[in-house]
Amino acid sequence: MNISIQSSKSFIAEFIGTFWLVLGGCGSAVLAATFVSNGAMIGDGTNFPLGIGFVGVALAFGLTVITMAYAIGHISGCHLNPAVSIGLVAGSRFPASQLIPYIIAQVLGAIVAAGVLYLIASGKAGYDGGLASNGFAAHSPGGYSMTAALVCEIVMTFIFLMIILGATDKRAPAGFAPIAIGLALTLIHLISIPVTNTSVNPARSTGPAIFEGGIALSQVWLFWAAPIIGAILAGLAYKMIFEDDNN
Repeated sequence: MNISIQSSKSFIAEFIGTFWLVLGGCGSAVLAATFVSNGAMIGDGTNFPLGIGFVGVALAFGLTVITMAYAIGHISGCHLNPAVSIGLVAGSRFPASQLIPYIIAQVLGAIVAAGVLYLIASGKAGYDGGLASNGFAAHSPGGYSMTAALVCEIVMTFIFLMIILGATDKRAPAGFAPIAIGLALTLIHLISIPVTNTSVNPARSTGPAIFEGGIALSQVWLFWAAPIIGAILAGLAYKMIFEDDNN
């Protein structure tokens, strides 16, 4: 009975954590990245760019992970990402029996967050329906090809999982894993926002894609396939090369 209750708490924590990741990360991109002040409020009719840009969005994604890692890490492990959960299973750090419920909770959290973000963003006149979805080719921020997007997402997720596995290794300094992981996600966004708008997280990609529809939804398959491939490769590689028998 206690195991069942604890599992339920873990699933709820993953739902809330992924909700925060998508609302905080995608919300910063949609609401704050290119924000321009209303000149009428200043009095001289001048508009001032006050948006946070790529750097701000990258930092926002990293901060959501850091804050939630300290808030729910002791409850669910704070995966917030189907690829992370899959990579941890591949690396023998997480039981496969918990994988499907974790993924369901993460995807539902992302969908609800995208819905909330849509409700907020659509309250502004002229809103175009964008929710910071991921994409390639015509839907890539920088016009990068499907091959470039695939390689980028696989490599970025591979490195992300290697950092997660290393930072949470029992031999690593205790208490610093959330900072390392959050900063890693920030750096990943700084590198890859122009390529794919940065996914490395199938749930993060699915929520916005469902509400945007169209090309965002038709391309979401890549943002499941590539992160999962990268995560599995990292889980297996860390286990084979770096894992300690007593870990």
